[in-house]
Amino acid sequence: MPVHTNNRMIVFTLGLLLFLGVHSIRIFADRWRAQQVRRLGEARWKALHALASLAGIALLIWGFRAARSESLVLWTAPKAARHAAAALTLVAFVFVAAAYVPGNRIKAKVGHPMVLGTMIWALAHLLAIGTLVHALLFGGFLLWAAADFGASRRRDRTAGIRYPIPGLGP
Repeated sequence: MPVHTNNRMIVFTLGLLLFLGVHSIRIFADRWRAQQVRRLGEARWKALHALASLAGIALLIWGFRAARSESLVLWTAPKAARHAAAALTLVAFVFVAAAYVPGNRIKAKVGHPMVLGTMIWALAHLLAIGTLVHALLFGGFLLWAAADFGASRRRDRTAGIRYPIPGLGP
């Protein structure tokens, strides 16, 4: 691989690590996060979180766009995988939308539908596209979403949070 391709992959990987790392603080360092929010104030914490997220996504996008055309092919997915990915992505969109629709049964049942939608989206694309840069991107998001979903569900159980089913009372 030429040196410039390695640099592109490095930029992409740093962006992915920064973006997912910032979004993993609550998963792996929730107490530290709470201390920082108390110390800095919620508005400043959110601003710093947003800036780090934006930096990560900018590096990720730039590196991905630069590296994808020259990425190593790890596997060739069958054509049916692309059709399955399209169908799974539609299902993922339903879960993501459910995160923003108040009082719906999906949110009541799942608790964190956006994260579940992210898992489905990532898995669909991981199965359908077999290059190294895609495997890192979608595999990273899949692992992050699985860890976040588990951590979020545990936090809900610990805090006694239940999402009421609409029409059935609390």
